[in-house]
Amino acid sequence: MYTPSHFAAESSLLDSLLDAGALADLITAGAAGLQATPLPLLRVGERLQGHVARNNPQWRDDGAPALVIVRGPDAYVSPNWYASTREHGRVVPTWNYQTVHVYGRLVAHDSTSWTGDLVRRLTERHERGLDPSWSVDDAPAQFIAGQLRAIVGVEVSIERIEAKSKLSQNRSPADAAGVQAALSSGTARDREVGEAMRDLPPQPSAD
Repeated sequence: MYTPSHFAAESSLLDSLLDAGALADLITAGAAGLQATPLPLLRVGERLQGHVARNNPQWRDDGAPALVIVRGPDAYVSPNWYASTREHGRVVPTWNYQTVHVYGRLVAHDSTSWTGDLVRRLTERHERGLDPSWSVDDAPAQFIAGQLRAIVGVEVSIERIEAKSKLSQNRSPADAAGVQAALSSGTARDREVGEAMRDLPPQPSAD
């Protein structure tokens, strides 16, 4: 991923995006060519864990190179929000966003004990804070057993992480402040980007 130094982020961005419930794209390059599946993932040490439907052929790419793309909030940025637009007009539209690319190898787990444990942990993660919350044990055991037979676990062993936060760090403080102010009154996703900008104050540099 092309990442200018002023947009580089810490690898901890991966954990924060996954904790926030970001959906990931699992991409593999196996014998059948490129395959991709959107799915929720958990990070366990240096591995990302999830599951796919048994009928999804991607799990058969066991051992193949894998790329996981985890996307954070994103938003369009209008030149009208820049102070420099009124100063000289030499501006263009752009997009602010956060994303993490994880590179590794796919490992398939065709085991109901493995997927059962994962499903419980995934459910607990995403039900956390809900009232009432749902538990795997709330469903009939025989039904859950059938559901587990219909999925296969997938795991990516992490070899490299590239994290990027493109949040107007290459703009002047006045330009970045204008973007943040505009996003704060936009959609929920716009506001997420504005909040992320508060955590990464812009620093002056050439465009």
